Amino acid sequence: MKNGSASRRLELLGLKLYASWFVAVQAAFVILLSPVFAWLWVRLGPRQPSSPAKFALALMFVGLAFVLLMPAGAAAQGGLKVSPLWLVGAYFIEELGEVCLYPVGLSVVTKLAPAQIVGLMMGVFFLSNALGNKLAGWSAGFISTTPLPTLFGATAAVTLGAALVLLLLIKPVRNLMGGVR
Repeated sequence: MKNGSASRRLELLGLKLYASWFVAVQAAFVILLSPVFAWLWVRLGPRQPSSPAKFALALMFVGLAFVLLMPAGAAAQGGLKVSPLWLVGAYFIEELGEVCLYPVGLSVVTKLAPAQIVGLMMGVFFLSNALGNKLAGWSAGFISTTPLPTLFGATAAVTLGAALVLLLLIKPVRNLMGGVR
């Protein structure tokens, strides 16, 4: 495999790249995008989207990341070697969603929770993330043989559908938030 395509496929400017390094791509995008979004929200001031709208944007971005992966999944399913740049692109789009959701979610928890239990509610926020990850891993066991384009398409459809539902619920949720943006 010395001269095989797999070794050339994971090189950039003569530097050998390891698949495990791609885990760091998400963290790098968070570090790069967080100041951009912080600047954007400050720049928009009162015109910025509400917190529920930012959550809907987050779901939309995650759904779009899976839409992006559909052609790559189809190519891989067909036996073609797929560039890791598909994954980098999907991570970028997902991280656009994450910076719309995570810091905003933490902020909303601290604003909406009664002062006596803010710490507890922050724990519940983190616990909900852990539970979501556990459920995702558990459900993945049921679909491990699903063709990649179908898997990515179904994930995109569910996520984009959830974004649409949340988009429709923005006004009622904002009303329940009692003036908290």
